[in-house]
Amino acid sequence: MENVLSFWQTLLLALLVGAVLFVPFLWHKAEENLEIFLFVCSLFAVSISGVWSGHLLAEAAKEPVLISAAVLILGLLFKRFGGGLNALMHRLENRTGPKLFLFLFVFFLGAASSLITAIIAALLAAEVIKGLRLNEHEKIRLVVYACFAIGMGAVLTPVGEPLSTIVVARLREAPYHAGFFFLLRLLGWWILPGLVLFALLSATLASRPLTDPNRSVSADTNATVLARAGKVYLFVAALILLGEGLKPLAQKTISHLSGKVLYWINSLSAVLDNATLASIEIQPSLSAETLVFLLMSLVLAGGLLIPGNIPNIICASKLGIKSRQWARAALPAGLVCMLAYFILLCVLL
Repeated sequence: MENVLSFWQTLLLALLVGAVLFVPFLWHKAEENLEIFLFVCSLFAVSISGVWSGHLLAEAAKEPVLISAAVLILGLLFKRFGGGLNALMHRLENRTGPKLFLFLFVFFLGAASSLITAIIAALLAAEVIKGLRLNEHEKIRLVVYACFAIGMGAVLTPVGEPLSTIVVARLREAPYHAGFFFLLRLLGWWILPGLVLFALLSATLASRPLTDPNRSVSADTNATVLARAGKVYLFVAALILLGEGLKPLAQKTISHLSGKVLYWINSLSAVLDNATLASIEIQPSLSAETLVFLLMSLVLAGGLLIPGNIPNIICASKLGIKSRQWARAALPAGLVCMLAYFILLCVLL
């Protein structure tokens, strides 16, 4: 009977993963209210897995506080002092020209995210991009490229994002003795080409002057800023519950696969918190080459869909980007990038 129950749990959780992946593209209501849809799915996932606990509820209530508070506080600051940031961007563009401006903006935002955190980098990206003279399609592509860069750059130090924090914690003992600069040494030369690539893709969007010197402050109201922070809170809480609910499925299906197979399995991090997958996969017994395979796949796949990364969630919320819009811009570039990295990793490692 236990095996039958285990089979049905596995099947239901697999169907739930499919729903999270595809329903927002097929049902307009789910796309319009993605954070609510994911929260409902997360409740089903935790119930199916039977992992409800007071600790989980406390974690789901506590963990989103810092992120949503940052969204709220910086949103209010941008509303009040956004004119100064806009003036700075305008002066920078005047000195560099539009194409170099976008290249430098995305590259340094990605590189700095490992120190200023992915959250702050995403908030800066959203605020600046919102005021640029780009059409909707161009803004979405620029946001996607910037979030790919932020996600890649943030993994280089344990303060950049939860994924890197967990990896360093798991590898702190022998044989790696991971410290603050461990991921920079392990992944730095692999991350750098990705930052340059997405910065170059961003530069192709600049065909005219971008910054508006007359834009003084954000047009957001206090209610809009507060509502956005609430949506981000619910989104992050949903991802925490969803990650815990799907963890048994991940442990059963992916924990014993090879690095090359896991590279593509890790595309699940497009909808499942990559820190959860890292906590399952990363072990001190893994070789350095396997670690690179796993971490690069988690970082790249995190940009494919909105739930895949905190920067995606923040930027999509601030700019009103829907699931289908994000996927149209992110999937072609992201999947090609994943394939290119897979080939390079296989050849060079």
